[in-house]
Formats: sequence, structure tokens, C-alpha cells
Amino acid sequence: MESRRVVITGLGAVTPVGNTVDLFWNNLVNGKSGIDYMTRVNKDDFPAKVSAEIKDWDPTIYMEKKDAKRMDLFTQYAVAAAHMAVEDANLEITDEIAPRVGVWIGSGIGGMTTFEEQFKKFNEKGYRRVSPFFVPMLIPDMAAGQVSIQLGAKGINSCTVTACASGANSIGDAFKVIQRGDADVMITGGAEAPITNMSVAGFSTAKALSFNDDPTKASRPFDKNRDGFIMGEGSGILILETLESAQKRGAKIYAELVGYGSAGDAYHITSPAPEGEGASRAMNQAINDAGIEVNAIDYINAHGTSTELNDSFETQAIKQVFGEHAYKLSVSSTKSMTGHLLGAAGAVEAIACIKSIEDGIMPPTINYDTPDPICDLDYVPNKAKKKDVIYTLSNSLGFGGHNAALVFKKYQEV
Repeated sequence: MESRRVVITGLGAVTPVGNTVDLFWNNLVNGKSGIDYMTRVNKDDFPAKVSAEIKDWDPTIYMEKKDAKRMDLFTQYAVAAAHMAVEDANLEITDEIAPRVGVWIGSGIGGMTTFEEQFKKFNEKGYRRVSPFFVPMLIPDMAAGQVSIQLGAKGINSCTVTACASGANSIGDAFKVIQRGDADVMITGGAEAPITNMSVAGFSTAKALSFNDDPTKASRPFDKNRDGFIMGEGSGILILETLESAQKRGAKIYAELVGYGSAGDAYHITSPAPEGEGASRAMNQAINDAGIEVNAIDYINAHGTSTELNDSFETQAIKQVFGEHAYKLSVSSTKSMTGHLLGAAGAVEAIACIKSIEDGIMPPTINYDTPDPICDLDYVPNKAKKKDVIYTLSNSLGFGGHNAALVFKKYQEV
């Protein structure tokens, strides 16, 4: 049986550079950063001083106050972004279609805020003061669970937890659900709210975070003076749908999702494999899945964390996959503006790829001041670049050796 064509008909985003897709995208294109000094934790307690936080957050725009109180922030973000995406797609989830509408939303570490708050209560006042909602607020699958409950989607309901590849893997897994005929519509993406004392402490002692205390310069992917990533938070949600379903509804089609690759490093718990060997295989898989040649890719939204190893190994992986074409395509890291949204990163970066196709513009890598001889590709330095974009590839790489790649294509009726 021929696999079904899968298109994107709705987008929703809650990000450090804007709490709607339009704000998020406009700020990326204009090189505007959402990184500032930490307010969720006392920055004086840590060597890392800056993060990329959500601003002006009001969950009651999208859900009842009572429901919001029973959700960790990462779930609130997912529910909000899912509401936006469903509305954007003009999708009415009726009783008739509900069993064919699924949800697949990833999260890397789930409800860290909830865990810390409740553990403090337990330590100070004993077990009876721990909230009965502690477990359902903590677990990473609850973003998918709550989106399903809030929107009435009764199809396959799942969550991929692959660290910083969670959002991308979730989109890829949802894509395959539709291709094989197990759902007609999928609400998919990632969500994360990790800016807590223990997360900042853990990533600081692992020396993964940037200790640069200038918010405007701290996230500098591919720059020679990069020194670590900036922790971010938020959610990105896509509505994936069969082409047949989208056409039947008369839905707007943003782009087509045509390829997905996923590979394991089998190397180290935190370091990527030398020369990005696992990332190379994931990219090749995605390109082969799309049925295209490597020179068809116009733009790569890189994982580009601003860490020494990631940026150099990802660059090497791109060269390995694309050969001479690596120097003709454009690569940028929007983490230079959003920070690293961990399990939500792949989802918001997928939205950047889709908007890049729609608007014919590639967002920049800001703070690219000092070229690194090891990183010698076109990183769209500091200023967006206009180009007719047909195919984009998005990379997401996670602790544990998880590598995911997605290929999006400009929609054309065949």
C-alpha cells in the first residue's frame, strides 16, 4: 500500500520570542533575542546567569483557571499551543472524527517545577501535604494527555521522551502514524518548562550551560567563542493531516512533511558521537525517506546549541551527508534567539522551517561574530536571507545519543 501524503495545516507556538506563531516568526526573521537574566531562579546561586523565559504568561486565555492549577507549566504551554494550532487549522474535532485525531507530544524532563515545589512541601510538612495532583502534573506524557482531554482527540495518544530530540521524534512518530493509516490527523510537537533550581544546577555542573553573563551575546552557535547553551522553555505544536483530509476540509496547507530519520549514537550519555556520525545517519535516513537527492535541500535548521562539541560535530555531519552541496545550502541556528527549549526545541524549529518555506526567508544565526575554522558553512550570519525555499531539513540531537531529522517540502499539487 502506498503511504499517504502528510501536510501541515495548523501551527501554534509559545516561545521566548513570542507567544504566537506570528510574533515568534517575525522576531526570528528580525534577529530579535528572547534571552535575558534568569527570573525563575536566583541567578546569584549559579554560574549561569541568563535564560530564555516565556514573558507575560496568562494560561487562562486558553484554559479554565482551575484546570491550569492542575497542570505544570510545560503542560500549560502545550495546551495553549495546541489550541492555537487547532484554531489555525480551522479544525473542528467532532464526535465523528475524534477517534481518527491523535496526539503525540514529547517532553524531555516534564514537570520539574512541580517536583521541586512538592518535594519542598514533603520535606517541611510531611507526605500529607503533597498534592494529590503531584504525579499527574509531573509525568512527561501529561502534555499529550491534557491536550487530548481539552480538545476531545480520541485517537492514538503518545509521548516520545528522547531528551532534546523529543519534539522532533514526536513529530516524526506522528507522521508515521498517519502514513500507515492509523490516524487522519495528529496534534504533535513538544513542550518544556525546565528553568528550575535543580535543572540549572544539573546543567551547570555538567558544564553544558553558557556562563557568559551578557544576555545579548551568550547564545552564539557556530561562533568560535561559544561556551555553552542557554536554557529555554515553551511549546511548538503542528497539525499534521492527510492530504485527502485537508483537501476535503478546504484547509490551508503550509507545507508537506516528507521525510523522517532517527538514529542512535551508541557512544556516550552526553557527548555526540565523533564527527556527528549518528546525526549523519539520521539526516541520510530522512532524505532517503523523502525520496530526494541531497542537493535538493535548500536550508537546514541546525540543532546548533552553541556548545563546542555539538556545533563542530554537527557541521562535520552536514559535510559528510551533503559533500560539496554543504557549502551551497544555508544552515542557521534559531537557538541563538530562542535559547534551547530542550524537548520542545525540535517542534519550534520545525515551525521555523515551515515558515521559511511559506515566506521564502531563512532566519539568521545571531551573535556570529568570530568565525571558527572548524565551522565553515553558511550559517546565515546575523541577518535573515531571502530565498525561494523548496526543501528544509531540521536537526535535533539529544543526550543519550538520540538523533532526529525531519524534511519539509513546499506543497505542490501532483
